[in-house]
Amino acid sequence: MGNALLQYATVLVLSIFAGIEIIARVPSILHTPLMSGSNAIHGVILVGSMLILGSATTHPEEILGFLAVILATLNVVGGFVVTDRMLEMFKAKKPVKKDEVAK
Repeated sequence: MGNALLQYATVLVLSIFAGIEIIARVPSILHTPLMSGSNAIHGVILVGSMLILGSATTHPEEILGFLAVILATLNVVGGFVVTDRMLEMFKAKKPVKKDEVAK
């Protein structure tokens, strides 16, 4: 049991370091397409968490499943909000008419 826990902790720590290194090197021009792909992955995670919640039989499983659904939903919605805000930055601004400036 202790050996398996140490292996899991090692994988977790290494994945955190790898994620930080990968994300730090992403140019800002690629951020929006990567966020869209990440939203698709989080949608799959949301569906998986709903399936697991549906098959929960004990009270702790139901609580953890419900928490997983809430966190996955927040992740998907937050990702779409961030993507939408980033896409707004690339839209052309409307030119201001001269007669509107004088008012």
